[in-house]
Amino acid sequence: MEIVGIDVGFGYTKAYNGKNSVIFKSLMGDATNIQFRSFLGDDSSTSNLHITLDGKSYFLGSYAELQSNIREFTLDQKKLIEDFVKIFAIAAAGICVDKPGPIHVVSGLPVGYLKRDTKKFKKMIKGSHEITFHNRDGEDVTKKVTIDKIHIIPQPIGSIFNLIFDEHGIIKNKDLATQKLGVVDIGFKTTDFSIFDHLQYIERGSTTMDTGISKCFSIIANKLRQESNINIELYRMFKVIESGMIKIRGKDYNISNLKKRVYAHAASAIAADLNRLWENDWDIDSIILSGGGSVELSKYLTPNIEGNVISIGKNFDARFNNVQGYCKFGRYKWGSKFLPDNQEEKQNKIIVDDKPGNKNINLAKNDLKNVEKTSQKISWLKRQS
Repeated sequence: MEIVGIDVGFGYTKAYNGKNSVIFKSLMGDATNIQFRSFLGDDSSTSNLHITLDGKSYFLGSYAELQSNIREFTLDQKKLIEDFVKIFAIAAAGICVDKPGPIHVVSGLPVGYLKRDTKKFKKMIKGSHEITFHNRDGEDVTKKVTIDKIHIIPQPIGSIFNLIFDEHGIIKNKDLATQKLGVVDIGFKTTDFSIFDHLQYIERGSTTMDTGISKCFSIIANKLRQESNINIELYRMFKVIESGMIKIRGKDYNISNLKKRVYAHAASAIAADLNRLWENDWDIDSIILSGGGSVELSKYLTPNIEGNVISIGKNFDARFNNVQGYCKFGRYKWGSKFLPDNQEEKQNKIIVDDKPGNKNINLAKNDLKNVEKTSQKISWLKRQS
């Protein structure tokens, strides 16, 4: 039995089980008949993602972008839950999990949709699902993905859990766990603003706004359409934004300066929303920037934020920040069943060498008390099913 963190976003779907990580664009298309298959190029597990689920075949991610005649992509939360979540989540879990047997899943939703969509999300993916992966060498692999338990948490708190827990779900950063933290989670469609005081969720300072990175993509795509008369789909903008260049009908377009202006404007708008929303929360210790959009916007956003800002390092893929936190929290919640040998008794505890003359004993006992207090603070999350 394994614990898997799953994050079905508007831009990308991610999964992580502590060992394997999976990421592909949240894009699906019809499974066309490929007449010739090249064995050159990208051979990752998601580069040729062709599945059959519930009797229907799909191309997913970049494979759908390249090969499908009809491609489906959404920025509508209701449609994402009803039409996309099951397909993307089961596919991601099927790739991520090595061993057969039931799995426990932790996932998250934007705070603005948490109450409305939690039951729907659970209903979509809970239970047993048979999924077939059609590999490009012609071999079909059928897996039974059984999701036994699902725990849904506010999406931004995954970023905090990724910082405070180690891989075994043991609290490693006690200082951060006892602070009042603000999280700015910049996703593809939405930006979540959330406050956690000693890991207690503060409703008053938390909201979801439609100020994700897709708005920047839309502005740049519209400008390109005006100049080239070509409408570029948003899911095709990722590489364009990354390189700063695009070739349309043989003509090169440099968008580097336009991207800087658009990102600076978006960052200013997000910072204005943040400073207004948290005007009375002047006692926030640190503000964590998270989400895939934070990598591009952080250098524009940080100077406009009043407070101590923690940015995700450039050597880390910020798109995995939440989903890794989900997995770590899952090990905190269900850890005694899943920790490696000799780790169970250490979970959320500090082993104190209680020998006479040990100068560190008082400090260790204080640390133990702090960890126990912190564990009590997040018991509201651990108790939920």
